[in-house]
Amino acid sequence: MMANLDSWRGKWALVTGASSGIGWALAEELAAGGTHLVLTARRRQRLAKLRRELSSTHDVEIEVLAADLGEPKAPEEVLAFTKERGITVDLLVNNAGGQFFSPAELIAARGWRAVWRLNVEGMLNMSEAAFELALEPAGAGGTIVNVTLSPHHGMPGMAHSGSARATVEALTRELALRWQHAGVSVTAVAAGHFDTEVLAKYPASVRAGASRTVPLQRLGTVAEHAWLVALLASPLGKAFSGSTVTLDGARDNWCGPWPPPGLADESGEVPTEERR
Repeated sequence: MMANLDSWRGKWALVTGASSGIGWALAEELAAGGTHLVLTARRRQRLAKLRRELSSTHDVEIEVLAADLGEPKAPEEVLAFTKERGITVDLLVNNAGGQFFSPAELIAARGWRAVWRLNVEGMLNMSEAAFELALEPAGAGGTIVNVTLSPHHGMPGMAHSGSARATVEALTRELALRWQHAGVSVTAVAAGHFDTEVLAKYPASVRAGASRTVPLQRLGTVAEHAWLVALLASPLGKAFSGSTVTLDGARDNWCGPWPPPGLADESGEVPTEERR
């Protein structure tokens, strides 16, 4: 465990999108610091596996709930789940999200709405439910961390996600201002390319060139992302309220030909991801 989470020992954190990648690593980091966990994601079996692994290595309480945060009523159902168990949520990490590769002109309205519903509406609904039903009533402040994406200069092949993530950052600033009276801090973490299982679903040309588009010349690790979220959950995190902290190996500072080498396929076009 890299970050000092002593201040969160015995408290409760709610992590969405916890069944894989960054969410899984964050759950491990928080559990290692003695934080009790409520974990949500759409995949029930993956949540059960995570719960078993964490329970075998850490002395913390863990509750899991399968939920699709793209559904409007899901956030209130998640908070009702915590209330039924007498849990007071102190930290919310909005990690649930998703997107798919497609040239901007080929993104159908249905696909655009699906990305927007999960990345923006899911985050906003979850934050408002957590504030109204848990953080504000407790009267002890609290922390919300929104996981978003870098770069901030455009996302070739993912225009829908770029738009959604920019909105998340704008909402982070707005919510931080609105809720400062209750002592609730709201920050965002903009992630670059990370070595997770999610990367495996993208086209081969994208996977092969991912690290080459990062000035650091390597992918980030999920542990590094978890450490940053843990830092923002510490007392120091209050000073970052309203901010977006970028963790991307300086990828935001990158510039070069369009599209970036490794993104386009042999035809020179941005590949379209096959969707289920």
